[in-house]
Amino acid sequence: MAAKKLVFLNQKGGVGKTTSCANLGSIIASMGYKVLLVDLDSQGNLSSAVSADTMLPGTYELIAGGKDQDFVQNTPVQNLYCLSGGINLAGLNVELANLNDRNHYLKKALEGFDDIYDYIFVDCPPDLGILTMNALAWTKYVFIPMQCEYFAMEGLNLLMRTVSNVKKSLNPEIEIIGIGFMMYSKRSNLSNEVVEDISNYFDKLVFKTKIPRNVRLSEAPSHGLPINAYDNSSAGGKAYRELALEVIDRAI
Repeated sequence: MAAKKLVFLNQKGGVGKTTSCANLGSIIASMGYKVLLVDLDSQGNLSSAVSADTMLPGTYELIAGGKDQDFVQNTPVQNLYCLSGGINLAGLNVELANLNDRNHYLKKALEGFDDIYDYIFVDCPPDLGILTMNALAWTKYVFIPMQCEYFAMEGLNLLMRTVSNVKKSLNPEIEIIGIGFMMYSKRSNLSNEVVEDISNYFDKLVFKTKIPRNVRLSEAPSHGLPINAYDNSSAGGKAYRELALEVIDRAI
């Protein structure tokens, strides 16, 4: 069975995109599934979050022409693997810009991984450039993490249009698996208003589980560990476990 493909996408930084990719991937791996994390961001934050070395060959080298399983790194979590990101990815936007079929290089690079993993998660850079378009041309599902703030609502419309355009021109199979609310505070009127407005408008696209603001979630990446390996019993750990079950249920 081919791997289930998910892209974590938001053109706004700091919304919990990388955190969600690392934690959901790790929790699903802990359930016995084989999961590959692909860091497509030159900042390499996803790699750091699972103790992958950004100085070793990774996503850039794979896209640039390699099809080498040796690029895949082990992580502290069993069944969880990572293709590391890093500064070299910053140049890919320029390198691919004038090439034919420039939006399909990631798809070609990951062809050999489909039958090896149960899930492949890609963490996109916080923009809608060529690397992000490569991820959208490859994936089946798009996970949209959202911060519970007013400006996040404005950005959501752009994301929806982008996915719709990709579906028409690059990837007819693409669909949004869901919208996840991050850094939620039930005591905040703004958080509740944003959740209510988006839930009313997008209805079934919204995941039921909301990820709370949680100190342990903020601490975990500095230790190079996903939340289930750092503090599985924390409020953040419990919430991501519930969200992981929703993702598994929707990724059919």
